[in-house]
Amino acid sequence: MSAHRSIRVHGARVNNLKDVSVEIPKHQLTVFTGVSGSGKSSLVFGTIAAESQRLINETYSAFVQGFMPTLARPDVDVLEGLTTAIIVDQERMGSDPRSTVGTATDANAMLRILFSRLGDPHIGSPQAFSFNVASISGAGAVTVEKHGTQVKERRSFSITGGMCPRCEGRGNVNDFDLTQLYDDTKSINEGAISIPGYSMEGWMGRIFRGCGFFDVDKPIGKFTKRELHDLLYKEPTKIKVDGINLTYTGLIPGIQKSFLSKDVDAMQPHIRAFVERVITFTVCPECDGSRLAEHARNSKIRGVSIADACAMQISDLAEWVRNLDEPSVAPLLEKLQHTLDSFVEIGLGYLSLNRPAGTLSGGEAQRTKMIRHLGSALTDVTYVFDEPTIGLHPHDIQRMNELLLRLRDKGNTVLVVEHKPEAIAIADRVVDLGPGAGTAGGEICFEGTVEGLRSSGTVTGRHLDDRSKLKDVVRTASGALEIRGAATHNLRDVDVDIPLGVLVVVTGVAGSGKSSLIHGSVAGRDGVVAIDQTAIRGSRRSNPATYTGLLEPIRKAFAKVNGVKPALFSANSEGACPTCKGAGVIYTDLGMMAGVASPCEECEGKRFEASVLDYKLGGKDISEVLAMPVTEAERFFAEGEGRIPAAHAILKRLADVGLGYLTLGQPLTTLSGGERQRIKLATHMGDKGGVYVLDEPTTGLHLADVEQLLGLLDRLVDAGKSVIVIEHHQAVMAHADWIIDLGPGAGHDGGKVVFEGPPAGLVKSRATLTGEHLADYVGA
Repeated sequence: MSAHRSIRVHGARVNNLKDVSVEIPKHQLTVFTGVSGSGKSSLVFGTIAAESQRLINETYSAFVQGFMPTLARPDVDVLEGLTTAIIVDQERMGSDPRSTVGTATDANAMLRILFSRLGDPHIGSPQAFSFNVASISGAGAVTVEKHGTQVKERRSFSITGGMCPRCEGRGNVNDFDLTQLYDDTKSINEGAISIPGYSMEGWMGRIFRGCGFFDVDKPIGKFTKRELHDLLYKEPTKIKVDGINLTYTGLIPGIQKSFLSKDVDAMQPHIRAFVERVITFTVCPECDGSRLAEHARNSKIRGVSIADACAMQISDLAEWVRNLDEPSVAPLLEKLQHTLDSFVEIGLGYLSLNRPAGTLSGGEAQRTKMIRHLGSALTDVTYVFDEPTIGLHPHDIQRMNELLLRLRDKGNTVLVVEHKPEAIAIADRVVDLGPGAGTAGGEICFEGTVEGLRSSGTVTGRHLDDRSKLKDVVRTASGALEIRGAATHNLRDVDVDIPLGVLVVVTGVAGSGKSSLIHGSVAGRDGVVAIDQTAIRGSRRSNPATYTGLLEPIRKAFAKVNGVKPALFSANSEGACPTCKGAGVIYTDLGMMAGVASPCEECEGKRFEASVLDYKLGGKDISEVLAMPVTEAERFFAEGEGRIPAAHAILKRLADVGLGYLTLGQPLTTLSGGERQRIKLATHMGDKGGVYVLDEPTTGLHLADVEQLLGLLDRLVDAGKSVIVIEHHQAVMAHADWIIDLGPGAGHDGGKVVFEGPPAGLVKSRATLTGEHLADYVGA
C-alpha cells in the first residue's frame, strides 16, 4: 500500500535538473521553494504535471490524439504514483476582444438562461441574450422529397441573437481617418495608398490596375462618388486579371479583415502604429458599450437587465441573485450563486462580468481559473499552482491559503511553487531546490517541514525570516508629478502629487485602483518608461542576446574585425547551419506521437555554418560567445580585443538584475517566469527616460533576490531617476521613501488615496489594511 501514498520521481533531468529524485506524499500540501531559475517549475510543471497530462492524452483514441498537442515524455527515469494533474498557471487569459470574465467562467451562460426564463418581456432562448450571436432571418424555396417525387416548398427561418448590430458585440466602434489611408492629391499609380503591405509593385498593384472599377492614373481627390465607394467599401468581388482569378476587396473591409480581427497588443510595432493612427475606437453609441442589442437590454428581471447585471460589481450581483426567489429555476440560481460567491471568496469580488478577459493581470487571471476547481466534486487529483499569491495584498494571501488548504482537505494532492514566506508557512512539506540558479541549481537542497527548513541553512531557510527595516532617513523629493481628477475604472476623481527623484511605492489591496492610477495617468507621459506585467513572447530561436539587442553590436564587431558582413553571425540569417537552418536541433515529426528533437550532426548543436566559426573576436568564435554566461561575457567585452562598450552596457544591466548565470544563447522558451520578467526589466532600463514605472517587479523573485532588486532600485534613484513601483511586497514598501496607499477596499469600495507619506507614518498610524500588515512585518 505504502508505494501508492506518494508520487515518486527518480532521475529527472528536464532543463537544469541534475538527476533529481524525490518522493512527494499524496493528500498533502507540498511547497516547492528556491531562487528564481533553480528548477522548481522544471520539476513540478516540466516533469510531474507534463507526464500526467501526456498519460491522460494517451488514453484517447489515435483519431482524437491527432487533434491534441503532442507532448514529449519528460527526461526522467521513473515516475510512479501519478494522479490526474490540474494545472493552474500564470498564463494571461486570451485577449480575444469578445472574451470577458463572464464568458470565461460560465457565469454569463447561466445568466443568459436565467433571463430567457424570467426576463420580462420574454424575447426568446438564451441565444437572444448572447452578444456573440447575431440576429438573422431568411426565407426561400427548398426542395423536399415526398412520395418519391421532388416538391418545392417555401420555408423561412429566424434566429434571435443578442449581438448589437452596430458594434457586432464588441462594445466599441471604430471610425477611419481617411486622410491616413491615402493622399488624395496623388493617383493610385503614384503611390497614393499608405497602408502597410499595399505596394503597387506586388499583387495589390496588379489587382488595382486590372479591376476596372476606377482610373488608377486619376488623383483620388477627383474620383466620382461611385469610384470612391468602390475603392473604399466594395465587398470582396471575384475579378480576372491577365487570365488569373483574383479577389478585389475595398480598402476598409480589407483593413478590417487583416488588421482589426487581431488583438492590438499582438501586432507588429509598425502595424500597431498604423492602426492607432488610422482608427479611433469609441464606445458604441447604440448599445452604450454593453455589446447587446436593444431587445436584450429591454428584457428585465425586477428592473435589472442582463447588461446591468454584467456591469455590476460581482459582490453586488451575488447579493442580487441571492434575493431572487424563483422555485422554477432553483438549481440554476444555486449554481450561479455558488460561482459568484467563489469570486468574492477568492478576492475577485471587485471585478464585473463584462470586464474584458485580456485586461486581467496575471494574478487575477490565475484566480479566475481557480474558480472552476473550487466547487469541483473531483477528489484525489493533483492540483499544481504557480505562485498563486502573485498580485495579492498580504491581507488577501490569508484567504488564498485557506483555499489551498480546503482543496487539500477534500482529499487532493496540492503542489505549489511559491516564494512568499506567508504561503510557505502553511506547507505540510517543503522541497527546496538550488543551491543557485541555472547551471548552479537543479539539485534538492532540503526536504521536510517548514521548521526544518528554517534551521537547514539553505538560501531559502536563511532568508525565510528576513524582515526589511524602515529607513532611518528618507530622501527628499526634487519635484512632483501632478495627477488631477483621475477617474479611470474605479478611481474617484483622485488628486495626488507623486514626488520625483525618490523611490515611490503605490500599494493597496488587489482591485483598489493602483494600476488604474499609474497606467491611466502616468504611463503615457513624456519621459516615462513603463514596464508592465505582460509576458515576453519568444520562440525557441530567441535568446537573451537577440531579445535585449545585444547581438547587434557583437555581430558588427565580428564583421569589422574579420572584414565580412554582419549577417554571417546570425543563426537566423546567412550564417545558419544549412542542415538544421540555425536551430541547432533537427525536429522529426512522428504524426500523433510526440516529435523527437535530436542535436544537429552537421554543426553539433552550434547553429552556425562551419566556415563562420573560423572568424574570431578576441580569440573566440560566435558560438563560444553565445555559450558564455552573462558574468563572463561582461568581463570579456569590457577590455582588450573584445571591448564593445555597447554590448558591455547591456550585459551590465543583465548582471544588475541578477541574471549573471544565464548564457547569452539560451532559448527564451526555457526561462522561468521570474527570469523573463527580469530580462524585460534589464532591456527597458536602457530606455531614455527620467521616470521608471515598475509593475510588481518582485513577481517570481526569491526572498534573496528581492534584496538585490532593492539595491538596483536604489542605484536607479541615486543616478537621478524617479522610480514608481506598484507593489504588495512588504520589503519593498519598507524600503520606500514615499508610500501612496489606495483603498480602503476593492472595486467600488476603493479608488481613493487613504494614505500618502513616508512608510514610518503609515506604520505609526496603522490606519489602513496595508499599514497594519506593514507594522506587523517590521515588528513595530
